[in-house]
Amino acid sequence: MQTRLYLDHAATTPMLAEARDAVAEGMARWANPSSPHAEGRAARAALEAARGRIAAAYGWRGETILTSGASEALAVALQRSVAETRLIGATEHDSTIRAAPGAGVLPVGADGLVALDAAKIAPGTLLAVQWANSETGVRQPLAAIADAVHAAGALLLVDAAQMPAGADDLGFADFVAISAHKRGGPPGIGALLVRDLATLTPVGGQERGYRAGTENLPGALGFAAALEVAEPLRPDLRARLDDAIRRSGGDVVAEGSARHPAIGSYRMRGLAAATQLVRFDMAGIAVSAGSACSSGSMKPSHVLTAMGWDAEATREVIRVSFGRSTTEADVDRFVAEWRSIARSTRAFAA
Repeated sequence: MQTRLYLDHAATTPMLAEARDAVAEGMARWANPSSPHAEGRAARAALEAARGRIAAAYGWRGETILTSGASEALAVALQRSVAETRLIGATEHDSTIRAAPGAGVLPVGADGLVALDAAKIAPGTLLAVQWANSETGVRQPLAAIADAVHAAGALLLVDAAQMPAGADDLGFADFVAISAHKRGGPPGIGALLVRDLATLTPVGGQERGYRAGTENLPGALGFAAALEVAEPLRPDLRARLDDAIRRSGGDVVAEGSARHPAIGSYRMRGLAAATQLVRFDMAGIAVSAGSACSSGSMKPSHVLTAMGWDAEATREVIRVSFGRSTTEADVDRFVAEWRSIARSTRAFAA
């Protein structure tokens, strides 16, 4: 019997042994980092060391506010930035959309790229854009976007939950949201990287007054440890999958766009994504339909809809995402199953 094949790393990826060990160490340091006694001071020292390691892994030279994950980090920036208005790309993650009700929306083209509208980026605006889309993998030209945003006297928030540490220099951003569990760290910990704390309204409590609640020392230690383990990018694997899907009669979403090397979305014409997921799962392969936060919904993907796909087409798209352990043999196994499912679908339709 074949072992199960996990190809849903964009939703979450297995915790690294180094991260598990660091979490266990943090649990042994049971004191509250905000307590003034010796035990509390020792916990505080460990927390601050972890904070510094997290920032260093991303090459960040500003401030680092620890959060419960990227969703909270995005909410903190979107809801407490001193900016007067909010703008988001039409294909942003559900957590961004929820955190910015009433925000202006910049459309995207069929390629998934944000169509910048200089008239909408006024002084006092905060624009939120993903480093890479969690469904399609489409990469935005962030350096150029940052130039336009800052020239207008506005601020830029980058959702970098899908970005491996060290994969890009985001020093041009004003805020960056990151997450541990997508990088091999524990769930329940993330961070908001802030260029200038003066652009964020404090609320009191911990994290220098920018987040209330007892600090998650085990999580911070696990996050830091995970980021220090190399995460090689394998664009050849996704290129191998793209090519096989095309040759098998499937559609590659945004195939002409710069994309995350470990995320791809594919349409199998004539078969609903929900049915595909069941078929793949029965074959021992885990994939998804869109982001984990919305894949249980029967609604058409807002990402694909924004890119001009019709409702029927959006419901036939699945996402495949790779992790550290993914191999060429894994890709070939998925492709073989894809072809088997596609053949049976065509035979039934005939």
